[in-house]
Amino acid sequence: MTQAQRIVAIIVAAGTGVRAGGSVPKQFAPIAGRPMIAYSYEAFTTHPAIAETIVVVAEGQQGLATAALRQVSIVVGGATRRESVTNGLVTAGDATHVLIHDAARPFLSHAVIDSLVAALKTRDAAIPVLPVTDTLARGSVLLGDIVPRADLNRVQTPQAFAVETLRAAHSVWPADEEATDDAQMVRRLGVGVALVQGSAMLEKVTHPEDFAAAEARVAYETRTAMGFDVHRLETGEELWLGGVLIPHDKGLSGHSDADVALHALTDALLGTIAAGDIGTHFPPSDPQWKGADSAQFLQHAAKLIADKRGRIDFVDLTIMCEAPKIGPHRTAMTARIADLLGLTLDRVSVKATTTERLGFTGRGEGIAAQAVATIRLPGSPL
Repeated sequence: MTQAQRIVAIIVAAGTGVRAGGSVPKQFAPIAGRPMIAYSYEAFTTHPAIAETIVVVAEGQQGLATAALRQVSIVVGGATRRESVTNGLVTAGDATHVLIHDAARPFLSHAVIDSLVAALKTRDAAIPVLPVTDTLARGSVLLGDIVPRADLNRVQTPQAFAVETLRAAHSVWPADEEATDDAQMVRRLGVGVALVQGSAMLEKVTHPEDFAAAEARVAYETRTAMGFDVHRLETGEELWLGGVLIPHDKGLSGHSDADVALHALTDALLGTIAAGDIGTHFPPSDPQWKGADSAQFLQHAAKLIADKRGRIDFVDLTIMCEAPKIGPHRTAMTARIADLLGLTLDRVSVKATTTERLGFTGRGEGIAAQAVATIRLPGSPL
């Protein structure tokens, strides 16, 4: 980008997305736990050549856009895509060049932006394309003539233009004629539109089944971590294990309710995102946690994972004690942990073992618990 250029990205997201179904317009529907529009928005806002990113939404969608993107420049679009782009151009202000992008193509790479920015140094218009590789044929019921595919391309977005060229194209376009994209409007002015290499990742998300395909394009990182905790058994204390109150002549002693099983699980979950241990988040020196329900510790760890768009896949818990017997309470513990973490029962394992009367657990002085958690964190699109 030269000193004279100021490139602004305009994401067109004013559609209703009815073909995709769902409770919200498709551009705000989640892919891998993240609103679709957030992917391309991040691609633009993290690219050094893009000075500003504007999002055009339909009237009434401003709240959805703010929730999805937080700090964002929002413009209300029109009844058609052409009108929405026009409104975005007004907001572009002193931009010299613009990139017009459809929110329904979420997986935009910096490589595509780089190619478009490079093309704008010598041309007034450029678009990404992919060559047609399938055999094309005419016909609706019976096979007709084969259409030669040489020089045929699939057109994608973002499409890049000199601002004055695009504004001129919009100003003379017939009001009663709709354009499928901005490139054809510019081309009608007689302006040559350069072709750059597109990307298979820029597939458009239109129908419900497209969301599953889009989700499959997001790379996941699997992480596993372990947690371990010990608490002393004392007379006069309640015994909480795995979120369940268990009748026993002794209970566990600790600053909170001393649920050693939930504490081990909490540490395992925190470990998967390198977020320290339970004492980091709930210091035993803080009086507000005295006698606290350990369920809130576990749910706090789960929320931290969710905030990173992570998913808990499986948790495995082993309780080590001579007494009480864990077997009669295993089902209740499994159900309680599954409920706290929003997991199905088959994703929660609760086991118990003794230490053959060896050590502090064997002498009945305390209970130990070990937990392992496996999660997935979404990364960049593949």
